Amino acid sequence: MSSDVDTMNASRAGGLRGWARTHWIIAALLVIAIVLLLWLIISAFMKPKKKAGPPPPTPVAAAPVTTGNIDIYLDALGTVTPVYTVTVASRVAGELTQVRYKEGQMVKKNELLAVIDPRPYEAVLVQSQGQLSRDAAALKNARIDLVRYQNSFKEHAIPQQTLATQQALVDQDEGTVKLDQGNLDAAQVNVDYTRIVSPIDGRVGLRTVDPGNIVPANGTTGIATITQLQPITVIFTIAEDSLSDVVEAMATGRTLDVKALDRTKQHELADGTLLTVDNQINTTTGTVRARATFPNTHNELFPNQFVNARLLVKTLTQVNLVPEAAIQRTNDSAFVYVIQGDGTVKQQTIKIQATEGEVSAATGVDPGAQVVTDGFDRLQNGSKVTIRKPNVNGAPAATEGGGAKPSP
Repeated sequence: MSSDVDTMNASRAGGLRGWARTHWIIAALLVIAIVLLLWLIISAFMKPKKKAGPPPPTPVAAAPVTTGNIDIYLDALGTVTPVYTVTVASRVAGELTQVRYKEGQMVKKNELLAVIDPRPYEAVLVQSQGQLSRDAAALKNARIDLVRYQNSFKEHAIPQQTLATQQALVDQDEGTVKLDQGNLDAAQVNVDYTRIVSPIDGRVGLRTVDPGNIVPANGTTGIATITQLQPITVIFTIAEDSLSDVVEAMATGRTLDVKALDRTKQHELADGTLLTVDNQINTTTGTVRARATFPNTHNELFPNQFVNARLLVKTLTQVNLVPEAAIQRTNDSAFVYVIQGDGTVKQQTIKIQATEGEVSAATGVDPGAQVVTDGFDRLQNGSKVTIRKPNVNGAPAATEGGGAKPSP
């Protein structure tokens, strides 16, 4: 029995030794696996990274710098002002018997507008004519008597005093006749004033007095207002900083063109020329008023209408024209991105001479150079670019390789 126990103990001890051997093998394998994993991780971190390639070219839109002429304008807000505006009033008092015009009618100079009852003034005219005839007859008789007295005085038939008295009577009658003639002329003028005529060519406004009313002489409201429309003028202001350019251009004798535009500056209303500038500067606003004249043949301009006046001061010829979209501005300067032959861009400082519409005259860039007009977000000196091809509708589409020439 003891031998059986010994056998069992021996078997148990052998099992324990086998289990311990298996445990050490597993532990060794785990250590090896951990070491291998650490080696792989360290190798991955220690492995040199691939260098990043250059960034892709930036797609941009481009346009060439051209050579041409550009007009320099001065823009200002103006008011349409008639050359003549007349308030027609009656020169005599009386009943308004006729109104011969229609509201808004175009009238000519000396065209009959209205009639005042002429009968009282015609009666005065007849009286003046009669008075003149009577006194003229008395003057004629006095002159005949003067001739007789002169002959009698030569024969010593009458004293000199009688002759002098008759001469004085003739002089008195001559004065009376002149007075009567003046009264007759005044009466004739009053009769003429009963027919109210237009003093100018123009357009009649709304009627202010109806027939049948008694109108006063030289009334303040008047019977009608007439405004000349052809030609018509526009008064606008010029900044004193620009006044020297305008005066210099006027001194050459050249006619300066002026355009009248609507409020939105989108539609041209009429073409005219600069007439003159005022003789002093407004110290409050630092501007001087100018007047331009327009034929207004089709009544494009209306009195007191607000318009935008554009005065053509001069024209710059054979200058470099840069698209306005290509110009980038800072507080102190302006620049453009010029596309080089290798497809990179170079920042080029320019000096703007004038701007009109979508182009500017500038120095500092050569004619024919391609400048970037769109796609500035990521650009800097040396950036690689590619020029976008416009599609049939003008919108950006596919791109082509870099270079200074735009795609056809």
